[in-house]
Amino acid sequence: MNGNKRPVSVTILGWVYIAVGTVFFVSHFTEIVARPGFQLDDVWVEFVEFTAIIAGTFMLRGHNWARWLALTWIAFHVVLSAFHSLGEAAMHGLFCALIAWLLFRPAAARYFRGSRTEPG
Repeated sequence: MNGNKRPVSVTILGWVYIAVGTVFFVSHFTEIVARPGFQLDDVWVEFVEFTAIIAGTFMLRGHNWARWLALTWIAFHVVLSAFHSLGEAAMHGLFCALIAWLLFRPAAARYFRGSRTEPG
């Protein structure tokens, strides 16, 4: 944990990532359990959703790698949505730009930089 006060934008984003990851993880998991058979893609979908939960949780704790994971997560969705529709890709692109802006503003950068006396 670092000594800097967490910006409200990071708090909101962290909880949004946790909520989105949890809702979709549970939703897809119930679909997987309800249908017969198993598909390897299901594991990857659940992994990506669990990654959002991890990113949000550790962003709230001030871990710098978590903001990079969160940005990578939304960038991955931009790429995936490009295979669906232009509108979906544009919307994910806007979310990606907003999230990048929020996570790399000076206050957020200070928060994620934390104390230089922290181990590792």
